[in-house]
Order: sequence, then C-alpha cells, then structure tokens
Amino acid sequence: MAATQVTRPFHHPGWIYEEKVDGWRGLAYKDAAGARLVSRNARDLTRRFPELVAAVAALEVPTLLLDGEIAVFDRRLLSRLEWLRGRPLRVRRNVLEALLDGQRLILPARRLADDGLEAWSQVLERGYEGLVGKDAASPYREGRTLSWLKVKQPRYREGERGWEPKGKS
Repeated sequence: MAATQVTRPFHHPGWIYEEKVDGWRGLAYKDAAGARLVSRNARDLTRRFPELVAAVAALEVPTLLLDGEIAVFDRRLLSRLEWLRGRPLRVRRNVLEALLDGQRLILPARRLADDGLEAWSQVLERGYEGLVGKDAASPYREGRTLSWLKVKQPRYREGERGWEPKGKS
C-alpha cells in the first residue's frame, strides 16, 4: 500500500498513527527457496543488505511477505510492513509486532498517540520526518489509497539532523 500525502495534520477516530520512516520501500520474501529483498521497482536488493536478509530468514515462520521501509537510523533512532493480505491493519499489525518482538534489524514502525493531532505533536517533538495515519479496519490493497494518509514536516532535511550516511547530502 502507498500513503496519499496531505498538507495538514489530521485526526480520524479509530485510525492508527505511526512514524513515517525515510527509507527505501521494499518487500522481504521468505519461502522454501530462502529469503530475499526486492525494491518497489522490482530490483533485487538481497546482496546489498545481507544482514537484513539473514534476519528475515531467521524468523520462525516458513513463508512470509513483509512490505515496508528499508531504513538507516541514527544514534537517536531517527530514520535516515504489511502482510496477511486482506486482513484489517489492526490484525496485521498485532501479528507483525508479535513476530518481530526482540528483533534487532527488523522493526515495526513506531506507534504514535491515538489522536492524530497529538501524534503530530510527537512527530515535531521527536524530530521524525512525518507521520502516516492508517484506517485500522483497512484491508491490504496494492497501490495508492485514501485509507493511508501521510504528512511530512516541511524542510525536514534542512540543517543538521545528526548522523548522515556517507555521500548523502
């Protein structure tokens, strides 16, 4: 799924609010053939992120598809997953959190306050890139949707934001 960008913070009762992570969108697959990572544009990323592929392979399920962001985090854990197609987000999220409990390299997006405007305050306070609001009852559907909405901080990358990967400005 892909969130639709809106210009102002919002609140919809019953939605889930998460940190918007600044990274590369990708899919992690695990099946009898092994684990692999693929970009949104179908580029194989398996060799580029061997530790992440090993972490996916070590998950205690025989088959798996994770849709999420491949991100680098700084020392303050600021950024520098959906599966079970067809089930509501609240179910998919709970299963994902249980599956990833204790993982070091595969993390679910951080939950924010249940109120969208309070969640936006947390984004500003913590220095996150933005937030994504998701209808908790929404099934997983491919493509852009109005069931997921994102808001970014204006001028997020301007100024010193802590650690930056080499070659990125």
